[in-house]
Amino acid sequence: MIEFGHCSHVGLRREHNEDTYYADADMGVWLVADGMGGHEHGEVASAIARDTLIAEIGKGTPLVRAVQLADEEIIRHSNRRSEALPMGTTIAAMRLIGGNEFEIAWVGDSRIYLWNGDLKQISQDHSYVQELIDQGAITSEQARTHPHRNVVTQALGVTDPQSLRVELVRGEFGPGMQILLCSDGLTEEVSDAEIAALLSRSELSAQECVDHLIVAALDGGGSDNVTVILVRNR
Repeated sequence: MIEFGHCSHVGLRREHNEDTYYADADMGVWLVADGMGGHEHGEVASAIARDTLIAEIGKGTPLVRAVQLADEEIIRHSNRRSEALPMGTTIAAMRLIGGNEFEIAWVGDSRIYLWNGDLKQISQDHSYVQELIDQGAITSEQARTHPHRNVVTQALGVTDPQSLRVELVRGEFGPGMQILLCSDGLTEEVSDAEIAALLSRSELSAQECVDHLIVAALDGGGSDNVTVILVRNR
């Protein structure tokens, strides 16, 4: 049985929530999109990404192709506007196949974690600090406070479509497993160890876990919009 919880919060320092999300167990699709470009740009980009992806998956389009089409739709919309401001969004999406398999796709630094007794990040950030980590220039711990930690190297609507890397991972979604999708408003304020401690609390429902994670992000400073989805295979 699939159980899930979800919530999005504007945070404590932003006026508008540029994050958006979608959660539908019947369709077997969950996604988080973190828009960028300011009010009426980030909000619009993340909403276009969500709506396009859901419509395409509903038509039977494969997940990676649906993300690429969302990118094209954002660019089309942006080209029709007169403002010079960029309009972009990250995306982290999960799709269930046959009840016991999952596939995930992402662009940007919104994250996807798998819990199966311990916590593992199964997405890899498209970010400047992740590139520094990969090069051995900084540690993961140093990345958390790096001045350029919010710089993404890939985003829908911003990256040249020829250079866009839509990553895909497939895996088993067995009983007791949990998958967490979140915007960087969570991971900016809450460590992986804190996330793991909450996901390990079996007495909490998925929604209660999500609510605790949102509160932890706000307690940590709430510097950004924060969106969290937790999907459990009971």
